[in-house]
Formats: sequence, structure tokens, C-alpha cells
Amino acid sequence: MPDLPASLDLAASWIHDADALLITAGAGIGIDSGLPDFRGPQGFWGAYPGLRQPGLGFEDIANQQAFERDPRQAWGFYGHRLQLYRSTRPHEGFGILRELGRRMPHGVFVFTSNVDGQFEQAGFDAARMVECHGSIHHLQCLAACSTAIWSADDFHPVVDEKNCRLLSDLPVCPQCGGLARPTILMFDDWTWLPERTELQQRRMAHWLQMMARLVVIEIGAGTAIPSARRKGESQHARLIRINLREAEVRGPQEIGIALGALDALQALQSRVVART
Repeated sequence: MPDLPASLDLAASWIHDADALLITAGAGIGIDSGLPDFRGPQGFWGAYPGLRQPGLGFEDIANQQAFERDPRQAWGFYGHRLQLYRSTRPHEGFGILRELGRRMPHGVFVFTSNVDGQFEQAGFDAARMVECHGSIHHLQCLAACSTAIWSADDFHPVVDEKNCRLLSDLPVCPQCGGLARPTILMFDDWTWLPERTELQQRRMAHWLQMMARLVVIEIGAGTAIPSARRKGESQHARLIRINLREAEVRGPQEIGIALGALDALQALQSRVVART
């Protein structure tokens, strides 16, 4: 196992020397904010006990068919998540990342597989962000009757958490009056509207052309859903992988730090400040 202090020192030197920061983040970054860990059915049912009795796991509720089969149950799940993410305050590590990027000539861009909006809530520029699986804070038509995507700000779900059911009115599409759904890429999803995410992707591709000394900080991005992990690896840049469970790396241009997000970022910040 690599020496942790030595790995942190080397990672801090990479950050200090970089001219741009790409953050690639998965669900693990939110644990220190108090967001639930869906790892395994027990973890999922601990967060959503109303889905234990019917035996519904994450993949069973996070799909198009769930909205067609029982829209109040599907919106019970997503409505609860929407309210949870609205009320959750991002932990101090988000501010550390924002400050590290602020020091660099080309700043910071975020690529995240999370749909929770925590980076924007933490003050990151929404124009420098890719939410590759969409955002729970935006809605679209379940039937995709048009390419319209709109804000969920006016939707305030009331949820029976014990039974995972929406009690308030279902959200509707302003175009056709049919059921609305979150603009999130779900499992076996054939109606997700990718236009918002594709625009974000184009902005990031343009930004990536500008720098010479990019450093990637990957946080809490596991191998089960590897979207964020693969994006960082594909840059062929120096990569700092922060992951409590899956910190393994493959070459000299990658550093693995087996800590939680907040602990690792605090340790890196102190070392970068010392160098400055």
C-alpha cells in the first residue's frame, strides 16, 4: 500500500503546478454532507424502507417503467430525493475544491455523475459543469412529447416516506398535460432528453483545449457506475483518485488516496497552502 503522507505530498505538488483543474465526482463525494449511500440493497432500503416490503431495489424504481407502473410510488422516491438534495448543505470539501481551482489560470470544470445539484449549490459556475446523468432539479415529459426541459423549482412534493408515495399533485408536462419526470438518465431509459447535458459536454470540450498542465481530482467515483471514473482517465493527465474503498491506480501519472472526500481535501489543502 503506498505511503499516504507521501501520496498527499505528491498530489499537492501536482495541484500547485497545474494550470487547470477538472473535478470528476461520483456519489462518494456526498457522504460527508450526510447524503445516503445506496451501496447494496440494505443500504438502499435503509434510506427507503417503503420499498423493502415490495422488494424493489434501486434499479427497480429508477427506470421509465416505474413511472408508468405506479407514478405515485416513483415520484415518492424521486420527490423525497428532490427535497433531500434541496435541504442538504454541501460539506466544506466543496469550498476547498472551488478555492483550489480559483488559484489556477484556467480555473475549474466539474464533471459529475451525481444528479443532486450539490456543486451548483456550493457556488460552482453552472456554465462550467457537466451533469452526465442529468439533474433532479429539472423536469421533462415522461413521453418526451417535445424536447422541452424546465426547472423543478415550482414543484414541491409532499411524500409519505414510510410508504414511499407522493401525496401532493403529480407534476405534469406543460406541452401535453401528461406526466412529467426528472431529467435524469435512468436504467433502461429510452425517453431521457440529453440536450442539456450535450450542451454542457460541448462547453467542457472547448475548455479542455485551452490548458497545458491539467490535473484531475476524482472523488468518490466507483467502478459500479464508472462514468466519472472513465472521464478522468480519458484525459491522459495527472489524476488524483480520492476513494475510501476503490483507490487503486494503474500508473505513475495517477495517485490513489484511500480517504473520504472531506478528510482527503482538507489534507491536500493544508499542503497546497504550505507550498504557496
